[in-house]
Amino acid sequence: MAHDHHHGHAHAAAGHTHAPPDFGRAFAIGIALNTLFVAAEAGFGLWSNSVALLADAGHNLSDVLGLVVAWGASALGKRKPSARFTYGWKSASILAALINALLLLVAIAAIVREAALRLLHPEPVATGTVMVVATLGIVINGATAWLFASGRADDLNVRGAFVHMAADALVSLAVVIAGALIWGTGALWLDPAVSLIVAAVIFWSAWGLLRDSLALALSAAPAHIDMAAVRASLAGRPGVTNVHDLHVWAMSTNETVLSAHLVMPAGHPGDAVLREIAAELAHDFGIRHATVQIEMETDGACALHSDEIV
Repeated sequence: MAHDHHHGHAHAAAGHTHAPPDFGRAFAIGIALNTLFVAAEAGFGLWSNSVALLADAGHNLSDVLGLVVAWGASALGKRKPSARFTYGWKSASILAALINALLLLVAIAAIVREAALRLLHPEPVATGTVMVVATLGIVINGATAWLFASGRADDLNVRGAFVHMAADALVSLAVVIAGALIWGTGALWLDPAVSLIVAAVIFWSAWGLLRDSLALALSAAPAHIDMAAVRASLAGRPGVTNVHDLHVWAMSTNETVLSAHLVMPAGHPGDAVLREIAAELAHDFGIRHATVQIEMETDGACALHSDEIV
């Protein structure tokens, strides 16, 4: 059996590369702002004897932890490959996204528990103080979410940070609305009722983040990759009679990897053609790390010819 192996990168063919944006500064700013906010919220909670503010300060502290996890994973992803970690630590970003999804679910559970208790045992709310602090939370959490908004579609780790901050901004907005309604009507049940609605909205985003991060952790093809289109693109190349052992998976939350065997009875087409294939995969599908093996036999002699064999 004749084989020819080629490891192609998009920048080798295209002459340049599009490096993922660095959100290190955004993480640093977000962590600093939210740490200060947690301290202020806890201080006001103690001063006003507000259990709600103290509880929310604890919840926001978990979000600071989420930002730290995401930032740490982003930093680890820049470590150079080693003899053991041949891809470096790029997959740390996938684990960080998964951890952030789990942290969001824990936060939701805490919100639902607190809301349920307050529905059963309504308590007076220091509406003025709570509304002022919550308004500050909208500004800080909203600004932090904005720092990550541009990268949320392309990087699941950044998306995790964005969802955390956007969810907190939403919670703060709900607190302001509930506070105003309670101030006007005196109906204490509005506070936990609004909290439950917010928890449901956050759950929708958290579930999507959990589903996508778990899929990437299990080496699934990223959701935006159309596998049928990738196979058709490779199979449609001149001289290719069969495509097998095709795999696409995430090296990190913003880098996609491909490996495939192409059957070309006429023989190796040359490195220029392989660089062209790598460039097309990068341009059409965002796959910038491709390994292609050329085979000349057409009788299925390759041990990996069946798609059911890995």
